[in-house]
This record gives sequence, structure tokens and C-alpha cells, in this order.
Amino acid sequence: MNATRTLELETRSPAETEALGLALARILPKGSVVALYGDLATGKTCLVRGMALLHTDSRSVHSPTFTLVNEYGPGPALYHLDLYRLGGPEELADLGYEEIFDAGAVCVIEWAERAGALLPQHRIDIHLEHAGGDRRRIRIDNAGLLENGWPARLRLP
Repeated sequence: MNATRTLELETRSPAETEALGLALARILPKGSVVALYGDLATGKTCLVRGMALLHTDSRSVHSPTFTLVNEYGPGPALYHLDLYRLGGPEELADLGYEEIFDAGAVCVIEWAERAGALLPQHRIDIHLEHAGGDRRRIRIDNAGLLENGWPARLRLP
């Protein structure tokens, strides 16, 4: 594994945020958990749309706020969880999170702070924030999943 743990970058449009998601999806090992953090409208679902391009038509990707979990593509699938409506980690058990985390698929979690200590130790944490207009500041923290050279594979033109 690479000693590099963090990459900070900025996207200038929703299309660039999606492109970053696709680039990330291409380097994630099977069974990865990606925890997304950020205020409303910071690009979390946009990033997931890009990630889902390896699994499905991205037009079908939307924030699963009312269903809480969406699954895209055949195995290994991409699971997209939105924990916005959860009151805390104890409610995550009702979603069958352990089965989802252990399914061998990539699991992307919006509002991951609501999962608390239930998140696996080895994961990717992504923090998104507004940077004016369509720009987003994005910090990716690799907690033991990505291999050497991963930051260079995610840089945008």
C-alpha cells in the first residue's frame, strides 16, 4: 500500500465530478466501502453517478433518500446508501448493512457520519464542499484500500 493517504483536488463542473467518480470506480478493489461527507448539494450523488457508470446507465442514478439503498448492475454490484434520514448508527442495522458490506460489491454511503463506528476501518473517506459556482473541493482519504500510485490515477486534466 502507498504511504499517500490524502488527495485534495477541485472539480469545475458536475461532468468533472462524475469523471472523478468513474476514475475512482476503476481503481477500487471489490468489496470497498466509500464514505461520503458533505452538505446538501455538494456533489455526493453526482460523484456516485460517475462511479455507477461501470455498472449501469448513469441516468438511473439518483439519491436514494426515500428507498435508503439502491443497487446498480449485476454482481459485483454497486450499492448506494443514503443515510440522511437515519437518526443514528442503530438504525443502520435495519438496512442489513453487514450483508451489504460483506457482499463483495462496492458500497458508497452518503451522509456516512450517521453510520458512526459501524463503518469498516479500511475504507475511502471523501469530503466534498462548495467552492463557488459549480466548483467543488474534494478531499479523498485512503484508509488502507488503494494501492501505490492511486493519486495520479485520479487527477483531472
